[in-house]
Amino acid sequence: MFKLLDSRLTRNCEGATRREFLQVGTLGLGGLTLADLLALESQAGTGGSPVMKDRAIIVLNMQGGPTHIETFDPKMTAPSEYRAMFGEVKTTVPGVTFGSHFERLAKHAHEMAIVRSYRHGIGSHGTAASHVAAGGNSTGANMGSLYARIAGVTNSETGIPNVAVLPPGAAGEEYKRLGAQTQRITGTGTLPSEYKPFDPSAGSQIVKNMELKVPEKRLDDRRGLLTGLDSFRRELDASDVLSGATQFQQQAFDVILGGIDAAFDLSKEDPRIVSQYDTSHIDIPKYLYKKKNKNLAGQSPVSLGKQMLMARRLVQAGCRFVTVTSAGWDMHGNAFGVDDGMPILGTAVDVATSALLEDLDRLGMSNNVLLVMTGEFGRTPRINKKGGRDHWGNLCTLAFAGGGLPMGQVIGQSDRTASVPNSDPVQSRDLLGTVMHYLLDIAELRLTQGIPSEIARMLADIQPISQLA
Repeated sequence: MFKLLDSRLTRNCEGATRREFLQVGTLGLGGLTLADLLALESQAGTGGSPVMKDRAIIVLNMQGGPTHIETFDPKMTAPSEYRAMFGEVKTTVPGVTFGSHFERLAKHAHEMAIVRSYRHGIGSHGTAASHVAAGGNSTGANMGSLYARIAGVTNSETGIPNVAVLPPGAAGEEYKRLGAQTQRITGTGTLPSEYKPFDPSAGSQIVKNMELKVPEKRLDDRRGLLTGLDSFRRELDASDVLSGATQFQQQAFDVILGGIDAAFDLSKEDPRIVSQYDTSHIDIPKYLYKKKNKNLAGQSPVSLGKQMLMARRLVQAGCRFVTVTSAGWDMHGNAFGVDDGMPILGTAVDVATSALLEDLDRLGMSNNVLLVMTGEFGRTPRINKKGGRDHWGNLCTLAFAGGGLPMGQVIGQSDRTASVPNSDPVQSRDLLGTVMHYLLDIAELRLTQGIPSEIARMLADIQPISQLA
């Protein structure tokens, strides 16, 4: 932890010397310090080279497998046991409809590209989740970690991790009870574990290690705190404490003392913006607990709005690949069915994603941030006897929004019962190609030194979805 040591003492009551402050900013990521991570970036990434475009990705990962029918392919022409249970809503794109719980998002359809022909064929949660997160790439690493291998672990200017995952617990201690299967989507495959996405929730120390630790009585005196910081800076500048430090240790000091943890502090946000994202009122009604499923409470979307807002703040601070998780989409009819799950989870996604798109537009960021909405697989075309749908890898949910790409279109079509692709099939490697081409200049990458040959060959061989190129 970073501690401000009394300038009048050489050693504190625990025996810590002033020079030891360089050691207290450890991040808890495989034993690496922030200085280590900054050094790793320079060695294992291309830093600020032309390879990286000034763009970012936000992925909304709907964990459990979102129904493709009740989200973006209502199929109201199908027999009743196949079509969207709650009907459809018209969008701003003529002839295109969404599931009825996406009324707000429907007003942004002209900013979206809906894929109705994405298929990977995998029906097992863990395997499918890892596959989609990786875009099926040969290293097995999730797409964010693959990007970090090229771009570096951290943003060299701000110290913010280039890749992060935001489960509910990232939005606050009160949300750590909510579900999150992050291990399924953050694997690094054959890449070193140092490239794993930063998770500011349970088990991660990076935010806590960036906090300034001072006695509680001094926190009551804001002016005294600021004065102490100024004095500490001046004394360090005049001393030899940093004289023997590496450039990365000095950079780590600047990052920590600069308060980069502010990116995770939503109290610094305009309350009006926070309210636009708010999903705290969209909770699981008590009558559903009659199902007595022990996991039901953990599937509430009350934190989703804060997670999406935090994703935007991270992108503003320099993070380039953020994954937000939303639990509860395994709608068999045991915990949630489509019948009682969609009115809750669908509504929360509608509020949070539409707020994000409007916020990005307000900030002039729409053309530089691409939202990707997906999950591990879709759901069976036929509604089961419990008011749910089961696992289905033959047609999966996938949608894009913003990013300055060609939007206002539907890519591919499903067959008459929304069972399989009927035209323009999209595979996971196409998703990978779209993401990597969006973030990286692949042509420039071919000329870049230090990229493992397997990754270089793989990236040279993938292409974006043609309609989004």
